[in-house]
Amino acid sequence: MWIGIDDTDSPAGMCTTYLGAVLVQRLARAGLPVVGARLVRLNPNVIHKTRGNAAIAIEAVGDSETGFALATACVEELAEFDDEKTNPGVVVSSVRPPPDFYYAALRDYCTVDEAVLVLEAAGALYRGYKNRRGLIGATAAIASDFCDRTYELLAYRKRPAWGTPRQVDAASLFHAEEETYPHTWDTVDRENGVVVGVPHTPDPVLFGIRGESPAWVKEARSFVRSEEPACEQVYATNQGTDAHLIPGAAGTLLEGRSYLVRGTVATAAATGPGGHVSFLLADCGAELRCMAYEPTKGFRSVVRALVPGDVVAAAGSYKGGSLNLERLGVARLADAVRVRPPVCPACKKRMTSAGTGKGYKCRICGERSREPETERIERLLRPGWYEVPPTARRHLARPLVRGVPAWEEAMLRPDRGCTGNI
Repeated sequence: MWIGIDDTDSPAGMCTTYLGAVLVQRLARAGLPVVGARLVRLNPNVIHKTRGNAAIAIEAVGDSETGFALATACVEELAEFDDEKTNPGVVVSSVRPPPDFYYAALRDYCTVDEAVLVLEAAGALYRGYKNRRGLIGATAAIASDFCDRTYELLAYRKRPAWGTPRQVDAASLFHAEEETYPHTWDTVDRENGVVVGVPHTPDPVLFGIRGESPAWVKEARSFVRSEEPACEQVYATNQGTDAHLIPGAAGTLLEGRSYLVRGTVATAAATGPGGHVSFLLADCGAELRCMAYEPTKGFRSVVRALVPGDVVAAAGSYKGGSLNLERLGVARLADAVRVRPPVCPACKKRMTSAGTGKGYKCRICGERSREPETERIERLLRPGWYEVPPTARRHLARPLVRGVPAWEEAMLRPDRGCTGNI
């Protein structure tokens, strides 16, 4: 059977993955062997999400009625029902629903009624609490189709410690990444000297380690020194896979979806209030504003190095009329030139403007020239992919250490036309 659970946490506490870890233990004690557990990230732009929009799916062997009773009891005991935005959902099915619903919840938006139709067609047991919105994520979780997968080991705190400062040795986390990178990633942000794998919210998670296999995340975990955890769980997950991205073209993007768009830089990058950096991308006769927000730190230097005429592929979520950048691929660099008034051949001094459309004039001898001086500037930027730092990376965004999927790499081909032809 497949058990799906979603929407049990709130900003004030709990974590759906912790509830899943507890349920794994209870299923085993009840004689229902657990085959696997999944942490399923869904559309990161959904406004109703409590935190990271993650649901869990557990595959177990045994009686569905017993599994359903254990799952609902676990939710009713641990979920944050007092929060108005917490609306849990529990589903149990002896067959996995078609993956279409998973992809819709991952890349688009779904309704509770749509989830119920999928569950009824599968003959599933289900229960939604309050407004029942958690049924969407729970259904998507058991329907999930991982064409690519990573793994995360999550360690959880003992209940008396919830809400207190976490005791995790930061140096041991940096050492863990040094010993296991590139097979694990995003435990720390080495460039900015920041720990990433330890949350700051008042939930049961002690720390998390992401990697390419259960063996590697367990290896990294062996280096971590911390307070004694209550339990640990390794989840297979779609994190770090770019599963949320779809090809798009400027002028056709839909609010709250995530895209990869190719185009030509139309304006030099501008830094606005708060240190946010933006530029316009021209694509098939339309323009798209691309944003690199302050938390992306050094990634903004890459954006500032772009010049009009550069051909790039931009990945991110489309919100409020802007593509919020997660990664940038440079396909082709334009020539960058600096235009200045020419030097007077007689006086060897730089001329000044003689007025709009009148060329240049030497202040000393009156010599005139119509042509400015142009100087080609060496580009320090190189073709290739650039990413935001681990501190700013979204759960689903694929880190470059994992490589770039073939369909995304194809967006950087020099001979590719506008993305409207996809």
